Amino acid sequence: MSIEQFIDNEVKSNDVVLFMKGTPQFPQCGFSGQVVQILDHVGVGYKGLNVLESAELRNGIKTFSNWPTIPQLYVKGEFVGGCDIIREMFQSGELQQLFTDKGVPVGTAASA
Repeated sequence: MSIEQFIDNEVKSNDVVLFMKGTPQFPQCGFSGQVVQILDHVGVGYKGLNVLESAELRNGIKTFSNWPTIPQLYVKGEFVGGCDIIREMFQSGELQQLFTDKGVPVGTAASA
C-alpha cells in the first residue's frame, strides 16, 4: 500500500482524523496541542496520527492535501485546515456547526 493509499484509507474510514506532531495524549508541537485542546473541548471523537513516526507520512500528507503545514484536520474525508483555520472556526462556532452538519456526534462542551 502506498502512503497516498494509506492516507486516503485513514481519511475515508474515520469520521475525524488529525494528522499531527505527537499524539493526542502527548502533542509535540504547540499547534498540534491547540487543535487537540479544541477537539477535546468540543467533545468530538477523533483519530490522531503522529507524523513524527514516519517521514513518508509527514511528507505524504502535505502532498495529499496540498497544504504545507501540520497539523491537518479532516472531517468525513474532507480537508478542513490547519491550526489557525481550526482555531478561527472554533471561535466563530463554525467548527461545531461543521461537525453537526456532517453528522459527527459532539459532546456537551460549551461553544466559544
